[in-house]
Amino acid sequence: MPRLYLVLFALISFTGHGQNLLGKYLDFADEQYAKGDYIYALQYYEKAMEMDSNTVGILWKYAETLRAYKDYRKASYYYQKVYEKEETAIYPSSLLQWALMEKQNGHYAEAIELFKRAKKKYSKDKRTYNYLKSKRELESCLWAQAALKDTSDLESITLPKGLNTVNSEFGHTISQGQFVLSSMRSKKENAGEEMLDDNYKNRLYFTAWKDSLSEVNPGLLEALNQAEVNTGNGCFSPDGKRFYYSNCGGDENQFACQIWVSSFQNGKWSNPNPLGEIINEPGTNNTTPTIAVIENEEWLIFSSNRADGKGGMDLYYSVIKNNGNQFSKVRPLNAANSPDNDISPFYNAEKKRLYFSSSWFDGFGGYDVFFVELKNGRWETPENLGLPINSPANDIYYFEDRDSMYVSSNRIGVQYVKNPTCCSDIFGYKHPRIIVPETKKETLAELNKRLPVTLYFHNDIPDPRSKETTTKVNYINSYNDYIAMLPEYRKEYSKGLSGEKIIEAEEDIESFFLEYVEQGVKDLVLFQALLLEELQKGFQIRLNIRGFASPLAKTEYNVALTQRRIMSLGNYLRAYDNGVFAPYLDGTSPNGGKLELVGVPYGEYTANQITSDNPNDVKNSVFSRAAARERKIEIQSVSYLETDSIFFFIDCVPNVITLGKIQQGETSFRFSVHNNHEKSLKISSIKTEGDLVNFTYGSIIPAKGNALVQAITVSKLPDGIFSFPILIYFEGYSTPIRLMVLGETPK
Repeated sequence: MPRLYLVLFALISFTGHGQNLLGKYLDFADEQYAKGDYIYALQYYEKAMEMDSNTVGILWKYAETLRAYKDYRKASYYYQKVYEKEETAIYPSSLLQWALMEKQNGHYAEAIELFKRAKKKYSKDKRTYNYLKSKRELESCLWAQAALKDTSDLESITLPKGLNTVNSEFGHTISQGQFVLSSMRSKKENAGEEMLDDNYKNRLYFTAWKDSLSEVNPGLLEALNQAEVNTGNGCFSPDGKRFYYSNCGGDENQFACQIWVSSFQNGKWSNPNPLGEIINEPGTNNTTPTIAVIENEEWLIFSSNRADGKGGMDLYYSVIKNNGNQFSKVRPLNAANSPDNDISPFYNAEKKRLYFSSSWFDGFGGYDVFFVELKNGRWETPENLGLPINSPANDIYYFEDRDSMYVSSNRIGVQYVKNPTCCSDIFGYKHPRIIVPETKKETLAELNKRLPVTLYFHNDIPDPRSKETTTKVNYINSYNDYIAMLPEYRKEYSKGLSGEKIIEAEEDIESFFLEYVEQGVKDLVLFQALLLEELQKGFQIRLNIRGFASPLAKTEYNVALTQRRIMSLGNYLRAYDNGVFAPYLDGTSPNGGKLELVGVPYGEYTANQITSDNPNDVKNSVFSRAAARERKIEIQSVSYLETDSIFFFIDCVPNVITLGKIQQGETSFRFSVHNNHEKSLKISSIKTEGDLVNFTYGSIIPAKGNALVQAITVSKLPDGIFSFPILIYFEGYSTPIRLMVLGETPK
């Protein structure tokens, strides 16, 4: 694209008054934006803003151009300014775009709050893209926050010098010792990222490739590059005799793309021609082709914006027949398609995985790489490929070659001149050649990084009105029942309100279900997968679980209720995946692995005392967000049980001592300590914080015997609801047994 703007703009008359000059700046900037020349457009929007920095229309155009230029930081700032001026009244997507830019900056906490606000703002019509996208992105950001805790053993590959430049590079495939890429490289450019070529286009390049290369010099694939069009996205047929690629007319971001094919004849590529209208349907964009051999058939998989798609660019396939001369009817790959763009497919036949990039599914920001796996003739649900393949920026054109993985991305770390996320580079990764086994300390850290896992319940669930401390209820069943009650929660929580307040209340409680109830189960699924891996190694693991309740029922009743809630998690694990955890819970696993759940049922002893406990105020005591947040259990920590651990030998009954409502002064209670060891054990000390309690006990507990501990409070207890631990230390063991005391005194 030529950069003769000093000459061209000299032809424009600036002799009018300031307002006329402002209009000329804006017209010229608009023209460059329409051409996809964002650097040039930004320069003249900035000139316009020097004259008028308050008009919301100018701010909007500037923000939109910054987003197209992929300057996410500045785009976020200016979308915020737009939204604060018009609050979506003029530019309906201003709040959504602000949130999306925060996500692409990796600011997930800020993005979550903005998407929640956007979801509420657009909730008057829940069929609109803005509402659906806001809701989807809220879920996606919650996923991203959790996924940041994951680790990967992938190692970065140092790519040869010359493969990447300050311009954009996109990797496509490696075949027969050749790396195929496309790039927007200019023969003439200045220090400000201004490209001075008369014909600045995306081109296909080939370069020799092997692991030992330290520098490459990609050359143009002259036979396939045409002067007035953009070319890219190349792939080979299985026999290497056909090369499919994209041929796109028009300006950047205004492409009208077709899929072309060239044949390898007489030692060179020749006769490039577009595929027929079965593939290149008139009036549609067709691009990013890849070839896949699936169930002995050769498929052409590509991206297109056809009328029967889900939205934007979707993935389609056609079966290639007769050596590339015939194509079957084009069909959508619905498992991978979404309301947003789904692009750049790549198929790994060995893994039976189709990789692609999308901006809709759970991701870190912009386009992420996903895969769908082919099982029993059906495509599974899309899964994110995770870090470091993905990032908050746009991650596209993923492909694999032997043990290496490549992705093109404009993430922080690319080569650039002015904007650190303006342009894409190719990044390479591979698994380490020498795998060092993780230590127990490292795997324990991985498990604890996933905590706490918090699971929520409806009021008085499980087993309403029961005083029992046990239950047969499986947590996942109570969760499904809870989710099904969302319409009732919307109705009850918005009672007595009117107008927009009804919508705000409904959105508030719906966000709670999305952000807490549903996310809790997603966190549990990820955690239990890691937990099972450790148990399958033969490790013995202890989960510490705390249970809570809202203050609606009596305190003693709530303690029993939280014990049932903790047990419902154990029931879920016991039943999961045909009982895969059952041998570990029972201590009968052949590999010696063991899973022990230790629950501390706090009841309402840690509940927010502002939360309503009025049974006649159902709206606030049952259906409010505040009350719902109190009804939960938390997996709080994970520890390994060593074979000589004191926890193997000692049981305390009860392990939670509930004093109930008591007066200040001396209060006595007792508990027993049972020794399961083959030899006697000695209690060295029993302590509480602040020496609240005096203990009387026999220090020697005989083998298979019991010790009764008498306790009496000797110091003033905290006013109101309280809890404190009792720590029992044994001679020869550094870690104490821990009990909890719960109660309530007058305030």
